[in-house]
Amino acid sequence: MHIIILIVATLLIIAWLVLLCRVSREDWVQAAYVKVFDSHVAIDKLRQKDRQIAERLSGYSGFALFLARIFCGGVSSNKEIQKLELRIECLQRGGLRSVNVFAMPGYVLQREFEAIGKGSIHKTILSKCFELYGNKYAANKAKHLLAMLLSYPMIGVSVTLMLGVVFLGMDSTLAGMGIIGIGTLLVLVLVYAMYDELSDLVQKRRNAIIRQFPNVVSKLALLVTSGMIMDRAWKETAYSQETELYQEMRKTSKELDNLVSPESAYSNFINRCNTKESAKLASAIMQNLSKGNAEIGVLLKDMAREAWQERRHTAKRDAEKANSKLMIPTMLLFLAILVMLMVPVAMNFSGI
Repeated sequence: MHIIILIVATLLIIAWLVLLCRVSREDWVQAAYVKVFDSHVAIDKLRQKDRQIAERLSGYSGFALFLARIFCGGVSSNKEIQKLELRIECLQRGGLRSVNVFAMPGYVLQREFEAIGKGSIHKTILSKCFELYGNKYAANKAKHLLAMLLSYPMIGVSVTLMLGVVFLGMDSTLAGMGIIGIGTLLVLVLVYAMYDELSDLVQKRRNAIIRQFPNVVSKLALLVTSGMIMDRAWKETAYSQETELYQEMRKTSKELDNLVSPESAYSNFINRCNTKESAKLASAIMQNLSKGNAEIGVLLKDMAREAWQERRHTAKRDAEKANSKLMIPTMLLFLAILVMLMVPVAMNFSGI
């Protein structure tokens, strides 16, 4: 039995090595491109974190500033940013040491098998990556994620099988079979978790956009009714905060500045946000541009009122869900207190 398992593990390793040898220069370039993009994203997050900390500390001075730095984590991220910038420079010069080698066989499978590279799973991942990373980076990010989903199980399952064979060779049949079964299941669960994490990120992003929508449409309504034209009001609102919906508005504003047609720019905004609220807002603006609707201010006010009402309803529903989730811990706490009270009583009665 253990010989068959060893053969399967060996074949998986050999297949992974053969695929690794077939990695092309284009595959390495795409993987390096994804690494550069991830490094830029990490740098932007660190700089945003530093700006937020600086804003919090701006109201303190003297000893209060010293304490605030301790509690707010006022250490600058310059060293981490410099490391990421050096990594980017190394990748751009052709250095591939920071590229994830373990995922590279997955690129080969996508390139040589069209059913994998252009299948339903790839299309699903691509659509989610489009929401998270935009049209420019979605294809490379989707390809890299699918490469990891294809390559990691080959490595993980083969290592698990080999460990199981080692224990089987030591006459530990139960331990060996347990490692093979549980280890293989754990590898598959971890790989699926990578895919599921993408769905969680998309859903969290949509929820964040929905939460931010009432503030955005209220600002637009205020600026438009005060006499500002829509393009200017959109830009003023987009650059007022740094959260998800404002960043998407900023991308649309840049597209408009680069002479992209308003229909295309706002259509891209709808596709990136992928929520009914953003679609309703962009559709109203496009209708205003095409038909010259003079009542856009009133329409935005109505939209803002509806958005705030929906947000209140959502808050109530979330509160009800939280209460239902707290029922189980509350019951467990009640049972624990009941046991603590009843045990001494029962011991006293038994002592009598």
